Amino acid sequence: MRNWDAIEAFVEVVQQGSFSAAAQKLKVSPSHISRLVSRLEAELSTPLMYRTTRKFRLSEAGEHYYQHCRELLHGFSAAEEELASFQSEPSGKLRVTCATTFGERFLAPQLNDFMLQYPKISLDLHLTNRQTDLIAEGYDLAVRMGSLKDSSLLARRLCGRREYLCASADYLQRHPMPHTLSELGQHNCLLGSNTFWLFSENGQRRELKVSGNWRSNSGPALLDAVTKGLGIAQLPDYYVEPALERGELISMLEQYRYPFSGVWLVYPQARQRSPRLQLLCDFLIERFSDGLPW
Repeated sequence: MRNWDAIEAFVEVVQQGSFSAAAQKLKVSPSHISRLVSRLEAELSTPLMYRTTRKFRLSEAGEHYYQHCRELLHGFSAAEEELASFQSEPSGKLRVTCATTFGERFLAPQLNDFMLQYPKISLDLHLTNRQTDLIAEGYDLAVRMGSLKDSSLLARRLCGRREYLCASADYLQRHPMPHTLSELGQHNCLLGSNTFWLFSENGQRRELKVSGNWRSNSGPALLDAVTKGLGIAQLPDYYVEPALERGELISMLEQYRYPFSGVWLVYPQARQRSPRLQLLCDFLIERFSDGLPW
């Protein structure tokens, strides 16, 4: 294809953030990368980026061109991968990201079983409670919890998920149990990653902003805080159902529970034809078909 090497160089410069990093990734010299990008700009008769001695920034035309070229390269990679799948057992790299606790407790053991079946695949699992940008950070798959927002990403449901609003018996002895959403303003609401809680009211989705004197992006830390009576918390089933069964926590306002929550496999549209990704998604959906083991 005309300009293929130059297009690949241009995309890598943008993704890696510098000419030297792109050169290292493509195993060529930075000067060669610079010549390829300059040649591409000359043939297009359009500046794609503005350079200084240390940095660059995309022009408006460069930003649009990058978006198209990135999808072109992803499509080419997927085509090669699909062709290879007809010729040999699955191989290649998969980059997966997931929230930390769910990843450690539930996802990682299944991924390890997957690797035993397909040892030629290379797995890179990144666990973080930060919302990652799959496309910009180069992930093939994310496992995300809750209610998905509209996006350009594709999603498949992995398993169900229920959110519980709960408190300890000790806390409820010191504070009146809430019976409506408006009464939550009278309570110390322990916060996780979000500053709002999700409910269903009169059949409609409602995001309720809450506040309190405690916050953490760690689910286990939040579970410990609510169990010790510091306040009320909203946590998913895989954190609290064992504590609810033991009577350590009490569930409240169940009539307001949002019903359309779940655990989702999310991936960029450009990756939907990747055979190894579809193989992994099918494997995980089969493994989680009976729900989460406590």
